[in-house]
Amino acid sequence: MTLTQFSPDDSPQGAAAAPVRVLVVDDSRAQRRILTMQLERWGYHVTEAESGEAALDFCRAQEFDIVLSDWVMTGMTGLEFCQAFRALPREGYGYFILLTSKSEKAEVADGLENGADDFLSKPVNSDELRARLRAGQRIVSMQNELVFKNHLVSTTLGQIQKLYDSLDRDLIEARKLQQSLVRDRFRDFGLGRAWLMIQPSGHVGGDLVGSFIIDERRIALFSVDVSGHGVASAMMTARLAGLLSSGSPDQNIALCLTAEGARDAWPPDEVAARLNRMMIEDVQVEQYFTMAYAEIDLLDGQVHLVQAGHPYPMILRRTGRIERVGQGGMPIGLIPGASYQSESTVLLPGDRLFLVSDGVTECPGQSGELGEDGLAAILKSSAGLQGQELLESLMWDLSDHADGQDFPDDVSCLLFEYTGPV
Repeated sequence: MTLTQFSPDDSPQGAAAAPVRVLVVDDSRAQRRILTMQLERWGYHVTEAESGEAALDFCRAQEFDIVLSDWVMTGMTGLEFCQAFRALPREGYGYFILLTSKSEKAEVADGLENGADDFLSKPVNSDELRARLRAGQRIVSMQNELVFKNHLVSTTLGQIQKLYDSLDRDLIEARKLQQSLVRDRFRDFGLGRAWLMIQPSGHVGGDLVGSFIIDERRIALFSVDVSGHGVASAMMTARLAGLLSSGSPDQNIALCLTAEGARDAWPPDEVAARLNRMMIEDVQVEQYFTMAYAEIDLLDGQVHLVQAGHPYPMILRRTGRIERVGQGGMPIGLIPGASYQSESTVLLPGDRLFLVSDGVTECPGQSGELGEDGLAAILKSSAGLQGQELLESLMWDLSDHADGQDFPDDVSCLLFEYTGPV
């Protein structure tokens, strides 16, 4: 595309790098030469055509900024040429002036309806011609600038789309990687079994649930919800997954060694405090997270847990009764030196422990957020289901509460069923 530029006074001399191209069409050689000499003297780049047919051939080969055409010509008339000219494909705009001795308003209107922009009466007055040409230049300049900007916008949108497509592919891969952090959706610990469920609200999310073995009789369960959404939250969950990994016990922030060299674990309240110090002193980002962390003795069902700003852990007793456990507590990474308190309870064979993110309890619906009372009601109504079926039922009930709408926040849940010694 060629963009013709004009100087502030609209003179073609101001656009020496791209002179204004004018096509003069007249079957009278004398008339063409008179017009051409005037135009060239004013600095225009002029091409002559002796007929409408010849003019069309020129227009198919190149684009002209302004066309001066006689109306009455042998063969194709100026009006017919104007119609054909408008039908040609081109990027920029061509300003079309008909030269005519016709003065009837109906004929002038007919010319305008067929694509002409302006008229000049013959014989052509030199000053009037120059004024009409300048008016045409302004219109062509504005049209060409609009075409250029539209082209620029289209190109930019294309580049943005490519970036979006690339980012979308990266996010899809990031989602796969994040899902791999919760690879074991079911774990059988012999005296207890755990099921995990996680559903990000976008490509990637900030929720994490998992478990790891402390020693031959103790396990740890955790549910984490990092503030915010998107890539930053997902990167933090990846880091926390490494710090609470069962595959790399040496890197696990919750594990330690006894004086005899045996594997042990920090109490749940100390695990929360250690994570808080790490967030404040080492990570130093404007992020925080909530967490529920539980240590369970598989032999006697003893549970020690800490609740750090997370929704209350719930126990569905084998009798059907719901109990809430926890001390509330501050989120991790907000306040230096924050302290946390552990709480203890006991699981009996057949009892089930639930750790959920606030994407569950704060799920919106027509009646408001689900809340912990709503979650307790759902769990009681599904008490007859087991394991994965119970989690799937929870998701269906949550979707019904949200009226089938997409969840606005990440949703995650950990279900632990204690079977106890045989």
